[in-house]
Amino acid sequence: MKNASLDPFLKPTEFLDSGHPAVQEFVEKHTSGFIGDVEKLEALYYAVRDGFRYDPYRLDFSREAMRASHLTGREYGYCVEKSGLFAAAARVIGVPARMGFANVRNHIGTARLEEVLQTNVLVFHGFAEVYIGGRWIKMTPVFNKELCERLGVAPLEFNAHKDVIFQEFDRRGGKFMEYLHDYGRFEDIPYEFFMSELQRHYPHLREEIGEGRLIEL
Repeated sequence: MKNASLDPFLKPTEFLDSGHPAVQEFVEKHTSGFIGDVEKLEALYYAVRDGFRYDPYRLDFSREAMRASHLTGREYGYCVEKSGLFAAAARVIGVPARMGFANVRNHIGTARLEEVLQTNVLVFHGFAEVYIGGRWIKMTPVFNKELCERLGVAPLEFNAHKDVIFQEFDRRGGKFMEYLHDYGRFEDIPYEFFMSELQRHYPHLREEIGEGRLIEL
């Protein structure tokens, strides 16, 4: 029996624009030849994780840049953009998907970022959740494999049975990622809420964030 409560998580939205030709072409390209939702989700997960270099140093906060379709036209993105594309792609193949957000503390490889942000807390880290096997499962197709190898952290691999979230420790047992605050789950990227939280936590960047300008760190 169809679960009507999942309907909102299957429809195109402003930012998870799954109806856009560019998103649909991305899905077709990377799922051709795969059978079943899980196989297709796995293919899409790796296409997003490794097909777009994780880059937190070019942050475009315009509404246009945050749309899933926009990411398909470049080779890099950060957590909100990459997770947004994965969620939109999941909707294309008929799998309910939504966005989740959290504040995290990154302990590795963030000296340059910390200098600009004046903190090692990354606000509104974005991840996706997909509904498979009768439950919501977290997916984080964010850090590409090459970056993980450089940081000494095992890449996050696709898993259809348990949450795929950042590891607490790196391969040597050192602290890697710490989840501090959970904002909840959303049908779409809550743009105004996102911008207000960035401005609250990074007041020295308030003007750039408020104007939706590209910030090159």
